[in-house]
This record gives sequence, C-alpha cells and structure tokens, in this order.
Amino acid sequence: TLLSNLDMVLAKTDLAIAARYVELVENKKLGRKIFATIVAEWQLTGEALSAITGEKEGLQTNPSLARSIAQRFPYLDPLNHLQVELMRRYRAQREGEPGNARVQSGIHISINGIAAGLRNTG
Repeated sequence: TLLSNLDMVLAKTDLAIAARYVELVENKKLGRKIFATIVAEWQLTGEALSAITGEKEGLQTNPSLARSIAQRFPYLDPLNHLQVELMRRYRAQREGEPGNARVQSGIHISINGIAAGLRNTG
C-alpha cells in the first residue's frame, strides 16, 4: 500500500507547475536552491520506487488510475496558474486594501478546486 500510494503521489506531481510556485519566493536564489533539492529528491524517490517494484513507468500496474490522473491535468493546470497569480496579487496588496478579501477568497476556492481534482489534499 505504501509503494502504491507513493507511485500515485509521484504521478500526480507536476514539477513544471511547482516551478511556477517557486516564482513567488522573494529570495530567488534561495527559492531555486530549495526547488533544486525538491526536484533531486523527487527523482531519487522515483528511481528507488522503480528499483523496488521493477516497473519502468509510474502507475504501470494501475493504467486506469494513470488515465484518470492524465485526464484531470488539463483542468487542474489553469487552476494552479490562477492560484499562483492570486497569491502574487495577495502578497502585493496591503492588509485591508479593497479587493483583498476577494483575492483571498479566490485563493481558498482554488485550493479546494485543486484538492478536489487531485482527489486528496492537493
């Protein structure tokens, strides 16, 4: 079960989308350093999973889940991009500024949408 869950989580990972969130980090050098570590660990985890299971591709033993996840990405990608933009706007605003509550609400809605699309915590 642990390996199956790990396989699913790796399949749901989109490092290109994750890179968009890194753009939000104020200290660009630190953001790139931390993200490089995350990418390296993601790759090592995938390699270790492959070595343990003997499978060359993720979700090889669960093609229906692989299809389901692949079909969700076109709907989730815009939500992720929207969330990055909303977070950027929220950080640029001052507390109590008009529209701040709407932006914050949009962030919460995007969190719920992404979690629902991923069918877990998001």
